[in-house]
Amino acid sequence: MSEGIIIKNLVKSFRKDVILDNVSLKIEPEKIYGLLGRNGAGKSTLMNIIADRKFSNSGSITLNGSTIHDNDENLSKVYLTSEIDVYPDKFKIKDLFHWVSDIYKDFNNDLCKKLSDEFKLNLNSKFGNLSTGYNSIVKIIVALCVPADYIFLDEPILGLDAKNRDVFYNALIQTYSDRPRTFVISTHIIEEIANIISNVIVIKNSKILIDDSTENILASSYAVTGPASQVDEYTDGLNIVGSEALGKIKSNYIFGELNDKPIPDTVTISNIDLQKLFVNLTDKE
Repeated sequence: MSEGIIIKNLVKSFRKDVILDNVSLKIEPEKIYGLLGRNGAGKSTLMNIIADRKFSNSGSITLNGSTIHDNDENLSKVYLTSEIDVYPDKFKIKDLFHWVSDIYKDFNNDLCKKLSDEFKLNLNSKFGNLSTGYNSIVKIIVALCVPADYIFLDEPILGLDAKNRDVFYNALIQTYSDRPRTFVISTHIIEEIANIISNVIVIKNSKILIDDSTENILASSYAVTGPASQVDEYTDGLNIVGSEALGKIKSNYIFGELNDKPIPDTVTISNIDLQKLFVNLTDKE
């Protein structure tokens, strides 16, 4: 069975700034990850190093036990799409797709045509003349059609309206169902991917803060709400990641296990969603 991508003790710095600080994690086969973090947390740098577009200062990245760096066989299994344009501006979109299909012999041309129709993409447009949204759409189509086993999508919905975001999410789910493989999605619109991703990685202050299944994370995320004094008393000693107050009513947000204290009648405990958890976890970054 495939071991997946294993990252060990990865360090990346630029001058005096530490971008990634001793990052270790495993990206498993056939899962959909959400890679979350505030701007500058190191998400894009991590994906670029995995795809061998940037170098690390130290650490290792392996795929199925062998290095990714300068390894053509392994690099063919990894695909990264990002805000950086790698296609010539003068290319018409139809020529761009043809060019990519020549590079990737198992490029899914049927899916490419289907998605072009669904996104209402003008194949005669030149890549350099596209709007931000359609620039993203072209990259999305390529990413979903290449035969790589690990697809990294860095802010894939940049400039997309609500309709085209839905087209993307539906296409992602369908292509994953047709051919399971790993997708790693970096995005700030967390509520829209929460029901799609099976795993979550959160980067804060250049370190991995969370690396777990979405199910486990949501099962450990709570809001304890009620009169401020009783909420504070009940949550004393718990992992409080944030709080909000409206008048005398307060909510403390907890990530982790609750305690065995009796719950006061005036206090309620409910689960919070991934977006609320992320905002509170990273609020003081």
